[in-house]
Amino acid sequence: MNGHSTQLKQTDAPVPEDQIRSALEVIHDVRSPNKLRQEASEYLEKVKLDDEAPHHGYTIAADQSQPAIIRHFGLSLLDHAIRHRWDGYTVQQSAALREWELSLAQNITDQDPFYIRNKIASIWVEIAKRSWALDWMDMDECLMRLWNGPLASKELVLAILETLSDDIFGHEDAIAGLRSTELNRACVDIFTPMAVLLDRFPSRGTSINVRYGEEGWLSRMGELLEWCITQEVDAKAQQACAVKVMITLRSVIGWAIPQSLSTTKMTARLCQALGSSHLPIQLAAVDTLHVLYNRTRLSKEEFKALVRPMFMHDTIDLLQKLYDWSCVDPNNIDEEKYLLLKKLSELVFNIGGLLTEQPTLIPIDSGLNDFLRLLINIAKNNSLQVSICALHAWVKLLDRKTLGAPAPVVSFIGELLEICSQRVIKYEALPEDSPNPSIVFLNEDLDTMPERHLFLGNYMRFCKIITERIVQQSPADALYHILGSAEQVITHLYDGEPAFSMQSYSKTSIPFLKMDAQCSIIEAGLKGSVRWFTAQSEETGGHEQEVMLQNLKVWCERILGLSFEDPAVKERVVQLAVGFATGPLKNDARFAFMIFEYILDTKYPDDPSYPAYSEAVKDLQGLCIHELQKLAMKFSDYLITIFDEVERKVSEVSQAVARDDNVRTRYYSILFIITHRATSVKPQPRQERLEAFLQPLVAQWQGSELTESLTSFNEFCELLGCGGIQQYVSQRALHEIPDWSAIPLDDEGKALQMRMQHALDRLPLRATKTFLSVSVEKLEPNSAAHEMAGRLWEKHIPMILPNLLRMISQAHAFHDAASWTGLPPAMSGIVQRILTDRFWQIGISVGSRDEFYTKVGDTKNTVEGLASSIRATVRAVRETGYKLLCYMGLLGEHFYSYKELPQPLSAALFTDAHALSTHQMAILVETIRPVIENCPVACRSHFLAPILAGLFEQLDRKASAEWDKIEQKAKLAAGRISLDEEMRDESVLRQLTYTSVMLVVGLLDPDRSNPPDSKTTNGAASNGLQHVEHGNVRSFILATPEILKPLILFCTHAIRMRDTRSCSFITRVLGSLVPEFDTTGQIDTEVREFLSTEVLKACITSLHDSYFVELQRDLSQLIASIIIIYTPRTDTPRQILSSLPSIAPEKIDHAIQQLYKAHQNTRQQRAIVLHLLESLRGVSISEQGRIAKPDAKKMRSAIQERYMTVDMQGDGAVKEKSPDLGGVAEMFGQP
Repeated sequence: MNGHSTQLKQTDAPVPEDQIRSALEVIHDVRSPNKLRQEASEYLEKVKLDDEAPHHGYTIAADQSQPAIIRHFGLSLLDHAIRHRWDGYTVQQSAALREWELSLAQNITDQDPFYIRNKIASIWVEIAKRSWALDWMDMDECLMRLWNGPLASKELVLAILETLSDDIFGHEDAIAGLRSTELNRACVDIFTPMAVLLDRFPSRGTSINVRYGEEGWLSRMGELLEWCITQEVDAKAQQACAVKVMITLRSVIGWAIPQSLSTTKMTARLCQALGSSHLPIQLAAVDTLHVLYNRTRLSKEEFKALVRPMFMHDTIDLLQKLYDWSCVDPNNIDEEKYLLLKKLSELVFNIGGLLTEQPTLIPIDSGLNDFLRLLINIAKNNSLQVSICALHAWVKLLDRKTLGAPAPVVSFIGELLEICSQRVIKYEALPEDSPNPSIVFLNEDLDTMPERHLFLGNYMRFCKIITERIVQQSPADALYHILGSAEQVITHLYDGEPAFSMQSYSKTSIPFLKMDAQCSIIEAGLKGSVRWFTAQSEETGGHEQEVMLQNLKVWCERILGLSFEDPAVKERVVQLAVGFATGPLKNDARFAFMIFEYILDTKYPDDPSYPAYSEAVKDLQGLCIHELQKLAMKFSDYLITIFDEVERKVSEVSQAVARDDNVRTRYYSILFIITHRATSVKPQPRQERLEAFLQPLVAQWQGSELTESLTSFNEFCELLGCGGIQQYVSQRALHEIPDWSAIPLDDEGKALQMRMQHALDRLPLRATKTFLSVSVEKLEPNSAAHEMAGRLWEKHIPMILPNLLRMISQAHAFHDAASWTGLPPAMSGIVQRILTDRFWQIGISVGSRDEFYTKVGDTKNTVEGLASSIRATVRAVRETGYKLLCYMGLLGEHFYSYKELPQPLSAALFTDAHALSTHQMAILVETIRPVIENCPVACRSHFLAPILAGLFEQLDRKASAEWDKIEQKAKLAAGRISLDEEMRDESVLRQLTYTSVMLVVGLLDPDRSNPPDSKTTNGAASNGLQHVEHGNVRSFILATPEILKPLILFCTHAIRMRDTRSCSFITRVLGSLVPEFDTTGQIDTEVREFLSTEVLKACITSLHDSYFVELQRDLSQLIASIIIIYTPRTDTPRQILSSLPSIAPEKIDHAIQQLYKAHQNTRQQRAIVLHLLESLRGVSISEQGRIAKPDAKKMRSAIQERYMTVDMQGDGAVKEKSPDLGGVAEMFGQP
């Protein structure tokens, strides 16, 4: 195409169509040599750049005698010219391109392959986005001429309308975004019937008329759909056309004016399609109705017109019949029918959601009762993925107290409770080869165990919420049903099962799973009953409450009278009993004391010869102590009145059953809690009693032996009982052994294990944690007990902190291979292997939690078990130290006001933090986060600055380095590294990244409130601190360069970290910061220049990366904000853009001017940026044609994805290779 001519050049001179055809034949001929094929490809690329490329393309595409693949290349030449050269064409040249496109569209035939038709439709839309409603005013009339042709032409029109709708309303399309206002209006004009437009917009201007005819495309598509379903001229062609109509409707129906949908009888026509006997039509109808009923905020009239028809008896009957027909046999799953079943359940969920919005608009004589019956039937389905939608709908329905007629809902309560009690079982504990139908369906639906954990967690949550809400609304009947059913199960736990045996003990036995399920439902019911009791007044429910409480007490006492041999079952009984005492029976202190005594009397013989059973006994003991602490906190005022009896009983039990000093300390903490929390004790005696508990601990922290042991790394190792570990590892050349779990541990290794265990028990860490935790947990700030705890610990904290910080620092240094000087250099890599944690985490780990711990237990007496003991010892020191700091932080200014604390604390936490693993670093961030967030306003200026600065410096260093390692592994491993290992490492790194990013989000939240001030600020005042108000923590950080600089540097690097969720949050955070630095101060200038250079470069680099294609919306918005806000003050953004290749300066200036004009239209801003950087934008891997189109039957819907909330980006059989970004570095002149 000649840019200087006024029309497309067409001459009689020879044209290269023949050469193009020959080149294509070479490329597609498998016998062609690679060199010849490469030359042909280079030639075709040059053809695309030729001025006459559109004419060549049209000539080839219009030649029906040519093979389809060659015609498709001709279309691609047209497409390339339109996408990349349209702005340089004259009006006449653009018109010529339109004429060629119209010619191609008019000559479409049934014999043309779908990819040819789709390409013609795509080219039509690309032209429309650039010229429709601008200088192409008769497009609608052109579409109508095609519509009047054969079915192939109608399907082409449908493809055009679908793509047009998607690009204008559904996608973040840059070209459509540039003209979003006029294209939006034009689309509404041509789809909506004229009568509806006049009714809704009577004063709407008509200066630009783009429509043709009165009916509009919604009406035309509705009529075609009805014709395709009712006529039988050519059944196969009409069925395909009906599906295409509904695919197009699915794109339109989400934004169309609701009145136009009712006017065109869209609901009735789609329900008619739903009743078809053709499965693809049924699937398309369900998908389209799903989009329609996913709409919210319908007016009353719109609701009546669109939603009410779905509650007619005939419609519900149709849905029920379709549900019955689509149910599949778990042993012979018909994939298409099963897909229909899952989609139908989602549709019913959407309809149920709309019912909760405006329930009074559904008539009494409607099919509401039938709809609820349908929901019950779906909830009963053996497929949990089908069932969960109905359960979710019931959660919403039961949340509405004004649900039309409550009687229908009440009539289903019994069935709902039965479903929940049966389905709350832990399915993940059942074997994968179980014949249970639900397990069979789970295996079909969920490929990985992490996905299963997430999904089943949500499923169980819905069951519990339903139970809670039913009990809250009908407590007497619901509790009678729940407790009666549960007692029947509990008294027959072993019916049909082998008798209990220590030898074959399992914590996931069927009797335990049945007990756990019943306890879970009862606990949910108890929560509901507490809500009901709270809502009642003595006048309205006095007698009824007394009867209910008495019945609950009698039932609980009856269960406590039963004997249970399984310690895991006993755990659930203890938890349930405490739930009764602290829940509905919270005002009955005598009953609580009965439970207290019952727990103290709970004793099981420990038999180490049966490890699984022995471990369960230890777990039961720990659980009993925890539940006793809960009772002590709740009923301290009663227990103090019988304190001597309680003290005697607790002392006897602790001496009889405690395995070590740590367990005994936990028992004595119960007495500490009672003394601390009881309100009737006088201050002086209370203080003396509490001091008596703490004095031995504080003395231990101040001991010279402990201080000496923390002066060097070797002394610290001796303190932990692992002083000989380097010699042991070196002598046995453990670095040469690939599988440590296969090597039995020798006597010296076992002795090392025992020494570490005893050494850890001697440290004051656990005891201090026990007393500190019970001093502050579940206390309201500024309450009397909280203030008392502050005064109690205030004088002890300075005595504990020096050695505590040294201990944390040494624990971090333990992970640094440089500290292990006793190892030869060749063995330095073994340190990481020894200290890499084995951990189980939902969303990351394969297998269940119990399977993981069983596997760990099986390796206890191997070399791997020794490494595990080393890890456990150091981890206990490290993480207990973190928790102590958190508990101290809950004391408020009693902790934060020490002026000398921040620098040593920052050094201890962060100096050697780089040596921690990614997982350990994530734990550090998550655990230390409350210490940061709870800092009082008065202490911010001296406390937060060194802490946050050190934290973000280390986070930036660690996260950036680990992402670089992941990138290098992806490039160099080439299949040598296990995919599971790679996915695990990436998942853990994503967790660290996300945890760090969410810390940033929380700190910079403009609406975040300050922590409550202490009643007194004596601590702060006595340390020379002034109570200075800095607003919230965001304003404090923005005014503190010491924190701001490392924080923004971390954010900048996070833009390039390959975790889309984290990157999305960071771009929004940085977007919120951009306006903050639009002034002339020195800090503002420095930050503004940094944002205008480094952040802008990072955004452009990520925009270029196909991995971040889903984030181009966020990235382009941040780029637009920087340009709009900063270019009036600095030319730096323009200079960065000017350094990019292939972007002319005048194009940059034009884009900047456009951005100024679109300062209130964010979509246009993004479109302008994306259009400007079009040549640099990455495309998705699927767009590149590098992976096959996913199977629709295996793709998850948005609702299904919602039930699995953890980011699983690393999951999948195909790993996307990191793109080569060298060219991007060169764009900025970097080596």
